[in-house]
Amino acid sequence: MTKISALIEKINNGNNPLFKELYGTDAATLKKQADRYAKQMNDFNAAYGSDEVTLFSAPGRTEVGGNHTDHQYGRVLAGAVNLDNIAVAAANGTNVVRINSVGFEPFQVDLADLNVTTAQVSPTNLVKAIAAGIKALGLTIGGFDAIIDGAVPEGSGLSSSASFEVLIGAIFNHLFNAGKLDPVDNAKIGQKAEHACKKFCGLMDQTACAVGGFITIDFKNPASPIVKALDFDFAKTGFSLVITNTGGSHGGLDAEYNALPGEMKSVAKELGHDVLRPLSMEDVVKGIPAIREKVGDRALLRSIHFQADNARVVDEVEALESGNFNKFLELVIESGFSSYMYNQNIYVGGDTKHQSVALALALSDLVLEGKGAWRVHGGGFAGTIQAFVPNNLLDTYISTLESVFGEGNCHQLFIRSKGAIKLEL
Repeated sequence: MTKISALIEKINNGNNPLFKELYGTDAATLKKQADRYAKQMNDFNAAYGSDEVTLFSAPGRTEVGGNHTDHQYGRVLAGAVNLDNIAVAAANGTNVVRINSVGFEPFQVDLADLNVTTAQVSPTNLVKAIAAGIKALGLTIGGFDAIIDGAVPEGSGLSSSASFEVLIGAIFNHLFNAGKLDPVDNAKIGQKAEHACKKFCGLMDQTACAVGGFITIDFKNPASPIVKALDFDFAKTGFSLVITNTGGSHGGLDAEYNALPGEMKSVAKELGHDVLRPLSMEDVVKGIPAIREKVGDRALLRSIHFQADNARVVDEVEALESGNFNKFLELVIESGFSSYMYNQNIYVGGDTKHQSVALALALSDLVLEGKGAWRVHGGGFAGTIQAFVPNNLLDTYISTLESVFGEGNCHQLFIRSKGAIKLEL
């Protein structure tokens, strides 16, 4: 731990090499981030009476390729983004975790009781489950105080929950285990924490947030996913990555999210497997006549999407590594169409009045006219879309979408190289 006054001096209004790596080079943005950290450190001192702290940051993530492929042990292409959750934390010498999250009610967790008794994804349950996961690996847990400030918007499709999970994992890791916890293991613990709360997510979100950078992940062996960093400089393409929050809420959509992997798995089961990954597109198509009545047409369409998008990730990675960005954009558009037509996670069936994701995709098509790429982002049904926008169309694109979805709902992002970390200033 380091004294707050010394940390504020090192931050130096954002003029710090690590800050530039995390937040870019814009002077106003760096000053804003420096002020953000300084405020939370001073608030920590006021709340807990300690002037020695450790700083942490965990990014949100953007899914670039492989929509709903991870839970079938498929491939994904993802990246950590420059919107993050930060924590000011210190061990408190007790067995109790005390957290004050900005904008939320403070809560505490007694580490003597790590049982998750309700099927609810709540901060309390997640901290319990993460502590249990770390303990299960033979690592140490202990009480700490923390103030957490989230800049990964909830419902943005940038995985605010996964960012929070690996942030908590990083705090336990560095305060009590000298950084011994591997980032991928941190991700697995975060995933298991959500599973303990009966939200059966895949592993992509937590892995991208924990590892950082622009990465492709192969989940063929889910116990040991293969994570590969890509050597690709997005800044040189002349495009910007824009995530648009369309305003749709994910609340009440658990049934939709759980049905999607469930339907894919029903097809796999009828064809002799637990998940779709061991099967081929030919296997699925040949099996349709025998299993159609048992699984239903939507399950088959979603399985066709999986096979196509899983293979498409390989092509996207190859296009990026070979520097063929135009081919990459074509593949992104193909992925978007597949999610729309086959995976059917663009809007909730029967709700004709609320189709914000579909409307945002239509506007993207009209503005970009084939000069970029656009697709659903994340889980779908509501929430966000992703677009790769030529810089000469950026102002027009953002103004058009924000005129519909509200000012500030288009986020111009970049891929950051760091995952969930302790800040070494």
